[in-house]
Amino acid sequence: MARFARLAKALLAGGVALACIGLGSGPAHAAGPAYTALGDSYTSGVGTRSYTYDNSSCKRSNYAYPVLDSQRLELSLTFAACSGARVPDVLNNQLGSLSSGTRYVTVMVGGNDAGFSSVITQCAKPWPYTCWGDIDNAQNYIRNTLPGSLDGLYSKIRSLAPNAKVTVVGYPRIFNGQQCNAGARISPDEQSRLNETSDLLATTIGGRASAHGFGFVDVRSAFTGHAVCDNPEWINGLSNPVTESYHPNTSGQAAYANLVQGSLQG
Repeated sequence: MARFARLAKALLAGGVALACIGLGSGPAHAAGPAYTALGDSYTSGVGTRSYTYDNSSCKRSNYAYPVLDSQRLELSLTFAACSGARVPDVLNNQLGSLSSGTRYVTVMVGGNDAGFSSVITQCAKPWPYTCWGDIDNAQNYIRNTLPGSLDGLYSKIRSLAPNAKVTVVGYPRIFNGQQCNAGARISPDEQSRLNETSDLLATTIGGRASAHGFGFVDVRSAFTGHAVCDNPEWINGLSNPVTESYHPNTSGQAAYANLVQGSLQG
């Protein structure tokens, strides 16, 4: 159980979309239309194992999709995303650069609000531990509470950046049904329910984005065949350090960049 205690501690501190919450944002690139990237660790680049973008504890990576796309399209990036962020953290800590002059905004948040990291931690424990109740709780939160939280955030983004093209970015399915990580026992049935939760998260986030007139990038189809245990993986399985676990690796971030790039053009 010591291994799983360490896994739980690390995942809750930095896990599935998640680490410490920063109060500021990364430095802006110097040229081009203004682009602000908001969100959690899936946007900041946790999983790439390289965090040299700035000196904050938000784990922002030069391999994260906002950096890749801003370089490709010569946009002036404010990289506000921070590992561990929930919707209130984006509201309170990441919106400072938004203005009438902001041309593009991407936002990816909601996984931490549903407690996805703690759910995966519970699922990874050895038999006889199970995570069915934890999955049910996460799904109930996504259905009943997350929509209102997202509405508040999306309305605030529009009020601060009235002229921006805003794109909401979704989460992938993480698992393919195989058990390839000896240190994390997540059964095929549990993986199926976790993917079901990812689907619910995607459809909920996408629905609220549409209601606010925002674009939505649904990445689930593109990531099919590249989940944990697939070859090639775009999402890390149980990793060392464990804070890299269940996040897109550099190939996954490059795939995100390809998918999001269209929303930053035109």
